[in-house]
Amino acid sequence: MNAQPERAPAGALPLAERFRGFLPVIVDVETGGFDAERDALLEIAAVTVRMDADGCLHPEPAVAANVVPFPGANLDPRALEITGIDPDHPFRFAMPEREALEHVFRPVRKAVKEAGCQRAILVGHNAAFDLGFLNAAIRRSGHKRSPFHPFSCFDTVSLAGLAYGQTVLSKAAVAAGIPWDGREAHAAIYDAERTAELFCRIVNRWKQLEEFERATLGTP
Repeated sequence: MNAQPERAPAGALPLAERFRGFLPVIVDVETGGFDAERDALLEIAAVTVRMDADGCLHPEPAVAANVVPFPGANLDPRALEITGIDPDHPFRFAMPEREALEHVFRPVRKAVKEAGCQRAILVGHNAAFDLGFLNAAIRRSGHKRSPFHPFSCFDTVSLAGLAYGQTVLSKAAVAAGIPWDGREAHAAIYDAERTAELFCRIVNRWKQLEEFERATLGTP
């Protein structure tokens, strides 16, 4: 069964036309391990994009939430060492999963509507990981109004490998001319913002290459 939306209708807004009715939304999660069903979701951040008059993409401000581990969630000490997250820190102001999801989904749904799109599509660096944890949290919390496509996604690992010959986020960012601070890495909001910049640069670079090809080869 094809669960994808139909192609954006004639007269749709340019951003909706660009991605077949989808709005790319960059997502990063920080977790208590690698198992989406067993390990805790601890942070989630999302960045929507806008298109300017020249057809180039730009990231919008991020929305983010710290998340309370679900009951019985596993917290791998090795994962916490990498992220530096203390799940019990009183100043995390963490939300239960359902509340955290709604906090992030609300502005995403608004952006989808304003862009004339039918649905959001997750963009991530190793996107299957982020989408897996997102979907697991949706199932656990019984959330019924996710704006995201349940299985389609864009992965900046593959895109950056094609565009810059790099697949590690920090190296791909540097290759794309994006400043990188290793001290800030492994925080959902920082990684989502850098991934959003990377995605926009790759898409915009492709647009420039298309325009150059049309200008030099005279292709329509």
